[in-house]
Amino acid sequence: MATDDKIPPRAETAAEEPVEQQLYAIRQKIQPRAVHGVFANWRIALVLITQAVYYGLPWLQWDDRQAVLFDLAARKFYIFGLVFWPQDFIYLTGILVLSALALFLFTAVAGRLWCGYACPQTVYTELFMWVEDWIEGDHLARKKLDKSPWNATKIRKRGLKHLIWVAIGLWTGFTFVGYFTPIQTLAAEVVSFGLGPWETFWILFYGFATWGNAGFMREQVCKYMCPYARFQSVMFDSDTLTVTYDTSRGEPRGSRGKKVDYKAKGLGQCVDCGVCVQVCPTGIDIRNGLQYECIGCAACIDGCDQIMDKMGYPRGLIRYTTENAVKGKYDDSSILKHVLRPRTLIYTVLLTLISGAFVFSLATRVPLRVDVVRDRVALSKETDDGMIENVYRLQLINKDNQPHQYTLNASGIPGLRLIASSLPIKAGELQTLDIPVSLIADPVDLKGRSIEVSFIVQSIDDPRIEQEVKTKFFNR
Repeated sequence: MATDDKIPPRAETAAEEPVEQQLYAIRQKIQPRAVHGVFANWRIALVLITQAVYYGLPWLQWDDRQAVLFDLAARKFYIFGLVFWPQDFIYLTGILVLSALALFLFTAVAGRLWCGYACPQTVYTELFMWVEDWIEGDHLARKKLDKSPWNATKIRKRGLKHLIWVAIGLWTGFTFVGYFTPIQTLAAEVVSFGLGPWETFWILFYGFATWGNAGFMREQVCKYMCPYARFQSVMFDSDTLTVTYDTSRGEPRGSRGKKVDYKAKGLGQCVDCGVCVQVCPTGIDIRNGLQYECIGCAACIDGCDQIMDKMGYPRGLIRYTTENAVKGKYDDSSILKHVLRPRTLIYTVLLTLISGAFVFSLATRVPLRVDVVRDRVALSKETDDGMIENVYRLQLINKDNQPHQYTLNASGIPGLRLIASSLPIKAGELQTLDIPVSLIADPVDLKGRSIEVSFIVQSIDDPRIEQEVKTKFFNR
């Protein structure tokens, strides 16, 4: 059936217009406000201590050598009086396990202490911010400088700041390489322009990474690159000490004069000054609750305490406390009683046991390593007098800082004879030797195709230094 009615064209709606949506938020540059207080002093102390250790340790001498040196070319790793070899990789594994357990324990007890006070990203960002504050002024002056057009003053300040940043970065890279190349030799090579290509690369790369991460990326590293921020929550529980805003005291927030009775106005103790946000290096508002961006530096605690002092209110509106304490399940004075709980006890027991085993292993470590390599040409051969001979090569490493002489014996077959080029074996300090050795046995004494035998190497001057290594003797 025909009709004259026409269907009007569909009206364009705003919802149907193409919409541009950004997948990532544009970074807003953060210029943290300087803050003073107990926790700020702790951060300063940790910056000074960690950098004194990092920059100073390679220059420390021990027994006429660098105290801490990881000599990759010689495959020797010196840590004060101890010398480790690639075969001692188990000790590195032990250190990593202990570090992980310690991190888990500290996080379960008091949150992200590592991030807020000792993490290299935090430490170098703090160090770079000191330089920035010294040259460009406080956070308001820096914001003003950011918005100002480029002129002679801005170029001078920015140029001087980056010059110092680059110098710190290059010195950091130089020190890093100094842990792998003797730093005094490295310094002489720098002065004489004789650096090798790899040394040059790593100094520039590490220096560039320090300059970029601490000077530009800053909180972006903590928020987007560091995996710890993402899985920290699994190590927290309701008794973990974290930086917390006490909503029961602070809300409802609002500005007021110092002499105003905030209770009569129905307000909490938070004056909504925003200082806690201004001092935060990651730019979060702790009043919105614990967030993964929070690195636990406690700058907001110091800032809030200063405001509370000015207003005549008690400190601790923002403080280190636990979720259960905030909920009123116990008061802050009982927090320490809840440190010992199943999770922390398990971490503590594991940490104690593994630490004890690690120390015991180091204390009883034998400074001798012996490996046996069989002759690849023939498993065995018959001598002219009808005996069976097997040829081996002993790889002996004297891990001690003094020379030793060793006896060499073999057992496992009656009447077994050992032939070596020179006995006793003489090995200098930290020396590696390859010793060709033959074992000869009478076929009558050989019970089977393959017999287990042992080489016993023992120091003459210190019988406690002994190593037994087993191998196979093959019959024809």
